[in-house]
Amino acid sequence: MERRNLLAAALAAPAAATLDMSPATASTRGFDKADPRFSIAVLPDTQYLFDADSADPAPLKATFRYLLDQRAEDNVAFLTHLGDITEHGTEREITLAGSTFRAIDGRLPYSVLAGNHDVSSSTNDQRGSTAYLKVFGPDRFRGAATYLGASADGYNSAHRLTAGGRQWLILALDWRISDGGLTWARSILAANPTLPAIVTTHDLAYGDDAGKAYLSSNGQRLWDQLIKDNDQIFLTLNGHYWPPGRTVLRNTAGNDVHVHITNYQDRYYGGAAMIRLYRFDLVRNRIDVETFAPWFLQRKSPLAEETIELTGDVDRFSLEIDFEKRFAAFAPPALPAPRPAARVVDRHTAAYWRFDTAGQAVSDGAVVADLSGKGNDLVVRRLAGSGADVLTVAADHHRGAPAHASLRFDGGPNRGALLQTAPGAPLNSATFMNGYTFETFLKLPSPFTGNHSWMGVFSWEGRAGDAGKHSGWSPLEPTCSLNLSPERFLQYVLYTAEGDHNPTSWSHALPVGVWHHVAIVNDGKRSVVWVNGSKIARNPSQAARGVATVGRPFTLGGTSFDLAYDQGFYGWIGDTRITARALRPEQFLPAGHFR
Repeated sequence: MERRNLLAAALAAPAAATLDMSPATASTRGFDKADPRFSIAVLPDTQYLFDADSADPAPLKATFRYLLDQRAEDNVAFLTHLGDITEHGTEREITLAGSTFRAIDGRLPYSVLAGNHDVSSSTNDQRGSTAYLKVFGPDRFRGAATYLGASADGYNSAHRLTAGGRQWLILALDWRISDGGLTWARSILAANPTLPAIVTTHDLAYGDDAGKAYLSSNGQRLWDQLIKDNDQIFLTLNGHYWPPGRTVLRNTAGNDVHVHITNYQDRYYGGAAMIRLYRFDLVRNRIDVETFAPWFLQRKSPLAEETIELTGDVDRFSLEIDFEKRFAAFAPPALPAPRPAARVVDRHTAAYWRFDTAGQAVSDGAVVADLSGKGNDLVVRRLAGSGADVLTVAADHHRGAPAHASLRFDGGPNRGALLQTAPGAPLNSATFMNGYTFETFLKLPSPFTGNHSWMGVFSWEGRAGDAGKHSGWSPLEPTCSLNLSPERFLQYVLYTAEGDHNPTSWSHALPVGVWHHVAIVNDGKRSVVWVNGSKIARNPSQAARGVATVGRPFTLGGTSFDLAYDQGFYGWIGDTRITARALRPEQFLPAGHFR
């Protein structure tokens, strides 16, 4: 939640306000397990709120109310407590804490673990019965949908949740896990080999005043015997120490493991059940972290207002994680299989080209067949002086492309390759008066070096002036083209068949190094450009009916000026389809795969 939302919540909630947390109310505040953006809430040491006759559970109740009330908006998948629930681990303290946690039982999945203040600090997880185990042991969680099980002693638990359209594993490990407990934890990982895992425990790392984290002696043992050799573990969370801190360690597989200390018991009101929200964004490949105390939203005092939200480098930060790449070794992405042409061609398809035909040649004169059956084959030709390397077949492709292949263009000024329809091809004179959809996949190299200003993606060759069109930039430019500006903005230029109109659409700057699906949809009245299933901003409302073709070739890989080509395309082009009607986004070639 942004700070403005926090402050809005504070203003909206009077100090004495209470939220209706009846089961019926809570159940209507849903969690979307398919949304690629979700949150995991982290609750560190609450021990000073459950301290003998000084106990005050009000801040923790406020945190629970907040999480239940905001669960849908923040898409909270899970809450994990990092231990030291209480100060002394007495039956009275543990019982009070247990009754406080009832507010989220059955309403918000969560895990707890024992800290050194909840059990005897001189024992490990073989300590036998304790007040903690009676209240927060396996019996409490058996009915929870996310509960996977516990070690035989009951002090270590595993939780499997679905969020962002995939499953995740959380291990909640005891203050002093035994060798048997470590064997159990390894068995859980082995039984769930494709699940990314988060290890939560009380003591793993400590931080210095600069926010740098270092493994404690117990943390080194966990690292050596559990974490470093299990590539599934990408994040560890612990409390116990303050100040908070973080670091990144490299595991045996050579991948990053993020190590975070979260503890605010030294803050005003013992931290007031302050939480961290780890906001996962699987689309943007990042985790945005923020730290705040919901109880302080409803309290007006100088110290409360100072501590509502923490914004230091160890309290509010972002992690850049390419989730697919990080998890690829144990959970390779399930890519869609190639789709045959028959699956994406219908009676409205005017042309469809793909580059996965066995032995597809790209030498001058080679033919790329039009799989629509309409006779619009493309013929390869290189610009004068261009070598064989300016056009090659590549295996690289958009994950949603029907064909798992593309063409790699290495063009530039007066260099490049073109694929053009033959003279007399039906497409050369098609005007699409009743609407159309032009689709292609493209990818720009990273780094994007050299001069590639105004390079063409596709076009209909022919001077606009020859079509009687004089409303645009020059009568020598083609009647229809998709180009890239020096700022990497897509430019769709159209001279309409009906009237002397020149509506032009402009996209945002295209990111490099990733695939994009581009669709231009015209319903017979107006053209709209879509990139990756999203409508761009600068689509003119000007009337746009038909395409003013003049019988010259359709060209893939370039845009002419005065019938000449001086800038070849630079990058990859994948499947390209032309449909003689307006398609809806769900009918586009990616079929829902817009990443």
